[in-house]
Amino acid sequence: MKLLIDECLSPRLVQMARAAGYAESSHIVWLGKSGWKDWELKPVILDGDWTFVTKNSADFRGPEAAPGSKGQYAGIAIHAGLICLNGPSTMDLGMQLELFEEALNELQANDDLVNQVLEVTMTEDDIHILRYLLPAE
Repeated sequence: MKLLIDECLSPRLVQMARAAGYAESSHIVWLGKSGWKDWELKPVILDGDWTFVTKNSADFRGPEAAPGSKGQYAGIAIHAGLICLNGPSTMDLGMQLELFEEALNELQANDDLVNQVLEVTMTEDDIHILRYLLPAE
């Protein structure tokens, strides 16, 4: 598995991913794709067999209530996985690192994310982890 970190997230997440054993992980900016629109990134992600990590969850998985109905992953038959870090729009570096650490812990237990979404969501009280198929069977 190789993780591609969206430009809306810190490159420090790549360091964490590599330290956790995902040596081929990278960042959108490092690939020279800074400023690219989501629809332009889609073929890069899919053709590169990347597991994409973003905080722009709705842009990629679609609305929370109906994942896959819209977004860049709608209609995709097979993909290497999507990791969504969900928090307030003012998510700071500390929160990014905390949510990503939870995602990496979940991957240690089971890193098969083919056709799956892993959502790590911070609420006022706790961090919740949800894993589901996309597309749904």
